[in-house]
Amino acid sequence: MKTIRNIFFLLTVVFGFTSCMDEYTEEFTANKPIYLSYEDLRTSVKYSDARVLVNPGKIYFKDDLIFINEEFQGVHIINNANPADPQNIGFIEIPGNVDIAIKNNTLYADSYIDLVAIDISDISNPTELNRVEDVFPYTLPPYDEEHRVADIDEEKGVVIGWELTRVRQEMEYHYYPVYRWGYYEDFAMMDGALSSGGGSAQGSTFGIGGSMARFGLYDDYLYVVDHSNLNIFEVKTDGQPKDIGKQYVGWNVETMFMYDNHMFLGTQSGMIVFSLEVPTVPSYVSDFWHVTSCDPVVIADGYAYITLRGGTTCGSTVNRLDVLELADNYVDNNLVASYPLNGPYGLGIDDDILFVCDGDAGLKVYDATDKTQIDDHMIAIFPNINTYDVIPVNGYLFMIGDDGFYLYDYSDLNNIQKIGEIPVFRED
Repeated sequence: MKTIRNIFFLLTVVFGFTSCMDEYTEEFTANKPIYLSYEDLRTSVKYSDARVLVNPGKIYFKDDLIFINEEFQGVHIINNANPADPQNIGFIEIPGNVDIAIKNNTLYADSYIDLVAIDISDISNPTELNRVEDVFPYTLPPYDEEHRVADIDEEKGVVIGWELTRVRQEMEYHYYPVYRWGYYEDFAMMDGALSSGGGSAQGSTFGIGGSMARFGLYDDYLYVVDHSNLNIFEVKTDGQPKDIGKQYVGWNVETMFMYDNHMFLGTQSGMIVFSLEVPTVPSYVSDFWHVTSCDPVVIADGYAYITLRGGTTCGSTVNRLDVLELADNYVDNNLVASYPLNGPYGLGIDDDILFVCDGDAGLKVYDATDKTQIDDHMIAIFPNINTYDVIPVNGYLFMIGDDGFYLYDYSDLNNIQKIGEIPVFRED
C-alpha cells in the first residue's frame, strides 16, 4: 500500500506541475506585431512616384528597365536606356514583396501569402491584373532580435511591422519563416522567443534575375521556391496565373537558377538538380552536398559556380567558391576546384567572366577560363562596398549592395569602370 500511495503522490505532483505549466504566463518586452488585414492587403498594389532606396533587396532586368526590390514594400523602377545615367522613375507598392519575375509585359510578384500579376505594358501606370491567394507560407518581416516576438494571430492579417512594448502571454509554440537577406529562415517561437531567389533569360520573352532569386520562368510556367516546397503556376496567358500545385523539393532551399531545361536549387546543404522535361512535375536528377552554408548557384557552358557563405544564419564558418563540371546527364557531376573567399553572397557569369559579391570584401571579377586556376586570374576588385547580388548583361554589370545600386561597364576588361549609381538614403 505504501508503494501505491507513493506512486499516486508522484503522479499527482507530475500532473499538478504540468497543469501549472499550462497556465503559466510571463510578462516581457517583445516585438508586438502590427497587422495589415487581408482585405487591405488585396487592394494595396498601386503605382507611386519614385522614392529613395532604403532597404534594397533583389534585382531584375528586362529590356531597358531594372527593377530593384525594396524589402517588404515593393519595387523601384529604374530606366536604364542610358546606362551612364540610370533614372529612378517610379515605384510599385506591393506589400510583402521580396521576389519578382517578368514574362512579356506581366510582372509576377509575391505579396506575403499571395502571388500578384501586374501589367507593366505602360510602365508609367502598372496595374494589378490578377492574384492567386493563400499560396505562400505565412512569413514575418525582420524584427529586433534583442527582444522576443509576441504571439502572432494569423486571423488578423499579415504582419507588416513591429511595436516594441511590454506584453503578458501564455507559453505557445509556433513555426514561422522569417525573411532575411534573400532567404527564408525557419524559427520556432516559444513564449515568442527565438529557440534556435535566378533564372537566366530564355529569349526576350523573359527578364533576367540575379543569383539570389527564388522565382524562375520556364516555357509557360512560373516556379517559386520557399524553404522546402516548389510552387508551380501556369502563365501561358499573360496576367492569368493558374496554381498547378506544390511539390516538396528538399529542405532549406534558398535560390533557383534555370539552365538547359533543368532547375538548379541552391540549398544550405548543397545543390539539387531537377529536370523540366515535364514542366508540371519536375523530376529529381541529382544533388551535390557540402558543408552547411548559404549558397546561390549560377550555370554557364556546362559548369556550375556555387558560393558558400558561413555565419550566424548559414551555419559553419566556410566561405568559398566551388566549381563543378556538369555531366551531360547532370548526374555524375564533378567538383573541379574550391577557392577561399571572405563572405560571399551572389554571383554572375558571362562567358568566362565571373563576378562574385564577396560581402564587405567588395566586388571581385575573375577570368574563369581555366577552372583550376581562377584565383590566379583576378581581373579587378572593387573594395569598400558591401555587395549582395549582380546581373551581367552585354558588357554591363548591374549590382546591388548595402549602399545602393551600381552600374559597371566591363566591355573593356582592362578598364572596368563604374558608370552609374543610385545610393541608399541614409538619415543623419
